[in-house]
Amino acid sequence: MITLTVKIRKEAGKKVKTLREKGIMPAVLYGPKVKNQNLEIDIKEFEKIYKEAGKNTLVSLELQGSKEKYLVLIHDLIRDAITSSPLHVDLYQPSLEEKIEANIPVILQGESLAVKDLGGTLIKTMSEIKIKALPQDLPKEIIIDISGLKTFEDHILIKDLKFAEGVEILRDSSDIVVSVAAPEKVDEELAKPAEEKVEEVKVVGKEKKASAEDVELPASAKPARPTGGAKAGKEK
Repeated sequence: MITLTVKIRKEAGKKVKTLREKGIMPAVLYGPKVKNQNLEIDIKEFEKIYKEAGKNTLVSLELQGSKEKYLVLIHDLIRDAITSSPLHVDLYQPSLEEKIEANIPVILQGESLAVKDLGGTLIKTMSEIKIKALPQDLPKEIIIDISGLKTFEDHILIKDLKFAEGVEILRDSSDIVVSVAAPEKVDEELAKPAEEKVEEVKVVGKEKKASAEDVELPASAKPARPTGGAKAGKEK
């Protein structure tokens, strides 16, 4: 279990700026069975933990100077638009007895002979897959071996993916995840009129925006946003 050590935060409002100057990030802990708490986290330590855990792995949250521990998900991370430095994070303690929805990133491994020997182009039709599972069963990522793609007729479908028992895939089983396009198909795409390409870009952009989710909580489990002192910790 990955462990993240935090402190109770007293600073709020504009005072949190001084924390960031010291390499400390404000955070909020909340959940259906936990009292909202303002926290502070060492930025370097957080970045190391986040790289390892991502958004879908439960992290053991420990309060410094206390024996209290919480199992949390890194639910909402806000970064500086210019420097990408983390500014604020929400740490959500979910119910371990109720399933939640999450978008899991797709990672490709291996080498496709259809690409290597036949000159095809690898087509990854989805960068993440939406699933539903208990928090403790959420995978960090979905690793797909593409070495089985030997011809242009080979595809990897949703139904070909293997998940732990109890994990529900919220996509059609016949949806294509990865395939290889023949060279002439790629040439046809490049030869399309500019107007047609622009229209396709607009459509794809809309789809990507519509599917950009981190973790969607079930209605019964969604807590009200932090109020009072916790709300004050959301300043950027």
